[in-house]
Parts: sequence; C-alpha cells; structure tokens
Amino acid sequence: MLTEEDRGFLLLHCLYFTSFLHLPGTSEEVAPPLQQSFMIPKKEINMVSDMAKWKRSQAYADYMGFILTLNEGVRGKKLTCEYKVSEPIEKLVALLNTLDRWIDETPPVDQPSRFGNKAFRTWYAKLDQEAEKLVATVIPKHLAAAAPEVAVYLKESVGNSTRIDYGTGHEAAFAAFLCCLCKIGVLRVDDQMAIVFKVFNSNYKLLKRKILFLVVENTFSALGSLPDHPNLEPRHFVDEKVVNENHKDFMFLECILFITEMKTGPFAEHSNQLWNISAVPSWSKVNQGLIRMYKAECLEKFPVIQHFKFGSLLPIQPVTS
Repeated sequence: MLTEEDRGFLLLHCLYFTSFLHLPGTSEEVAPPLQQSFMIPKKEINMVSDMAKWKRSQAYADYMGFILTLNEGVRGKKLTCEYKVSEPIEKLVALLNTLDRWIDETPPVDQPSRFGNKAFRTWYAKLDQEAEKLVATVIPKHLAAAAPEVAVYLKESVGNSTRIDYGTGHEAAFAAFLCCLCKIGVLRVDDQMAIVFKVFNSNYKLLKRKILFLVVENTFSALGSLPDHPNLEPRHFVDEKVVNENHKDFMFLECILFITEMKTGPFAEHSNQLWNISAVPSWSKVNQGLIRMYKAECLEKFPVIQHFKFGSLLPIQPVTS
C-alpha cells in the first residue's frame, strides 16, 4: 500500500505518462516524428551537494512516476496470469535473450580469483559495440535518432566492466532504459504488466546467469512484494517449502529462492534485512516499506546516484509540473 504522498505523486505521473505514451492501435507507419533533440546522457552528480539537483529534477520525477505506476499496475497479479504482450515487449525480450546467448559464447576465464571473472569484460565489450544496433531493433524507424541516447542506459544496466560487479545503480539504469522507451512512445500504457512480468523478469533471469556463469559480484536488491494473498503472509517467505511451491507465481519469491541457493547458513544470518521484513504483518506494509527503503537506500544515496546519467529524456533540469 502506498502513502498518500506516493498516491498523489502516482496520480500526477499516471496522467503525465498517459499524455505522452502512444495509445493502443497507433500505427508506426503514420506516427509523426518525435519533435525532440536527443543527446548522449552524461554525469551531472559530482559531489554530495549535487544530490539536491537530482531530487528536484524532471528525471527523478519521471523515474519515480514510472516505478510507482508499474508497482500499482501489477498489484494483485501473478506471474502466471494472462496479460497483453505487444510487439515492442517481444522485441525487448529478444534483446535480452541475445545478451543471454552471448554468455554461452563467453566462457569464464580460468583464473585464481573467485569473483570478478575477466570474461565479463569480453561480454561487456560486445554489448558496448552492439548496444545501439540492439536498441534500434526495438525502436521504430521514425524514432531512430533516439537510439544512441537510450542505448547508454542499456549499457549502464548490465554491471561495471572495470570492477566486474552489479548493484542497485545498475538496476536503476535498467528501469531508466525502460522509462526512456515509455517517454518516446515505444512502450505504452497497456504494456505495464508485460514490462514487469516479461521484461523485468527476463532481465532478472539474465542477471542470475551473469552471476552464475561470469561470476559477477552482486549487491542487487530483492525489491517487490506479493499482493494481499489470502494464504501467504510475509512470515511465510522464509519458509523453504512455501518458497519452493510458489516461486513460479511471484517474482519476490523467485528472488528469495535464488538467495537461498546462492548463500549458506541460517536465513537470518545471511539476509538479515529480509529476515526482519518477514516480521511485517501485511504485504501492503511490506510494499510501502520497500518503496520507502528504495528511495532512502538507493535513490538518495550519493555513491549510487553519482553514476546516473542525464540526457534529453531524463533531464537534470528542475521538474516543470
């Protein structure tokens, strides 16, 4: 459940996103060119005092509006439910499948260090070279000028090729990548469920592959929560039997399953924060708390946001509404 502040924010941005997303049935052939000058996104947050610019920016407002809209759009829904899958969604999944296939073509390097396998740099170099072409397969021809700008967020979303790691900032870049596709009209209002259940889920599977096969050190966040399920309560997600029986229905439980497979020892020790969340009385409270935590521990942390890049689609300029 969202706070009143978040609901007000969400309402404004549902209206905002509806205003610039193409309506269902709009033909690519007759769609007019987007009247916008695109640019390569760049760093704007260089010191802690710059964080005030970020929190006042149009980028922050659009990003949070996007996240909250998706959050509401999948409430009460299972991964296994029926939903519309548009052509752009299918193309995005194909893009992620291409990145997954490249993992098979990039075997880990035999090296003494457990973490930071150098094969990841080979995999990343291929993406760096092909990113614009990959994005161009998703974007229609009349929006081709946007590809270089949008491709930056795709490259930023897969992890750091120098440190060979993955964290919440890379998660944010992937959400920004999809937000940009919404802003130029590639993704539409009725794609909300597919964005989460198809695209985010495919990206999560890709992340697991990178961790397992390219040994990428990770600090990703298991954000998300179940709807107000009549039988499953927050206390149940630390129950191995419950997780095994229900993980195919809920992304949150899929994350929990992966954590238990990757880590050893008591859950309360290796994932103490999640263990604490299991004591929350309802899923609506969990959802509300995770959104608040995401803002505080990710979007308002300089070490994370200093790497975020700003362009014409997610501008650093103050919000105009």
